[in-house]
Amino acid sequence: MMAVREMSEPRVDDRRATAIAVLRLLFGDGFARAFAVRLWDGTEIEASETASFTLLVNAPEALRAALLPPDELSAGRAFVNGLLDCEGDVEAAVALLQRTFATFEPRAFPSLLALLMRLPKPGAYDHGGEAHLRGRRHSLARDRAAIGFHYDQPIAFYRAFLDRDLVYSCAYFDDGVETLDHAQTAKIDHVLRKLRLQAGERLLDIGCGWGSLVVRAAERFGARVLGVTLSTRQHEEALRRVHQAGLSASARVELRDYRELQHEPPFDKIVSVGMFEHVGRAKLPEYFETAYALLRPGGLFLNHGISAHAGEHRGGLHRKGFVERFVFPDGELVAISDALQVAERTGFEVRDVENLREHYARTLRCWVANLERNRAAAVEAADERTYRVWRLYMAGSAQGFAAGRMGLHQSLLARPTVAGSVELPATRRDLYV
Repeated sequence: MMAVREMSEPRVDDRRATAIAVLRLLFGDGFARAFAVRLWDGTEIEASETASFTLLVNAPEALRAALLPPDELSAGRAFVNGLLDCEGDVEAAVALLQRTFATFEPRAFPSLLALLMRLPKPGAYDHGGEAHLRGRRHSLARDRAAIGFHYDQPIAFYRAFLDRDLVYSCAYFDDGVETLDHAQTAKIDHVLRKLRLQAGERLLDIGCGWGSLVVRAAERFGARVLGVTLSTRQHEEALRRVHQAGLSASARVELRDYRELQHEPPFDKIVSVGMFEHVGRAKLPEYFETAYALLRPGGLFLNHGISAHAGEHRGGLHRKGFVERFVFPDGELVAISDALQVAERTGFEVRDVENLREHYARTLRCWVANLERNRAAAVEAADERTYRVWRLYMAGSAQGFAAGRMGLHQSLLARPTVAGSVELPATRRDLYV
């Protein structure tokens, strides 16, 4: 039996009873089974089993705001604005909501709507922190605005949850690797070993972030590196790191779009880590054609990016709703099979493909734990709304990777010579020695 503890009042609040009825109808037999509920007036409904989280309904209008219209953006806005919250395992909360919405009986919606309409109408939202980009999608100007929206948070905010080197992409938890710091270094080395990067080779890093891979490739592997980014703050930090490491003679970082590199001499190797999600399906041919033109014959290109499960949306998954509006404007995921078809039509040969989705789920869980532990620092660096956005976004992403709705693919592509040769060993054995 679930226990309901209510604040003493002269009479039962109809809004409280209606909110509980909404939750009972929405969750069915799962209501208050593995989670607890706390309402705005202090009413608590205990879980009948071990609770992984407590759902906080912080205002009488919260459920109406979150469920009308019934889409991801409504729920996200309610969470960001503090009408809803979660104490405990936010990833478990996202997973439960995913299952609930997927299995909710459409015939029950009229009853749900009738209950929701009995709750107070929410007031006007504060839409601060939402993206409203202008111009042609994936034009140079609009892409700069989209990248700036996501990556130009204060560095102190990213330090609240990333590793010591600010590597903002899937880590690689190799055997014996336990900490996020070591896993991110292992990821960079894994990428550069796949490229068989040699001293003196020219490497292009498309979307270089705060410069961790640029510095590692120049310092540890002896490469001559050019990193490009569209984020002003990333560019500034990457330049500082290159200078601090004494690598200015072998490493450059420029505030440029990859499409503006046509006058660069050919590179021996190219890498793109965590930038592919910003390209857009319509721009995939241009993306791969540009990389192909910048790579010398016989060279290698490693593309590391998030992919949609092919069964989700075959034509390409726009990251609509909450993530599109609050996190990654103009972000778009495609199935790895579709991306590789475009790469092959460009002239690339696919040499190796690895899916690291379990590694990304683990990475994101580390980030969420760090963000929650360093909440005060994150809020001081940005604000409370930004903290709430990123906590929900990263927990939801972890659940997406764990459930297999998204993958993280590293694709090693080669530009063969006229004779068809590619500079790769006969086996993968060198990667693991």
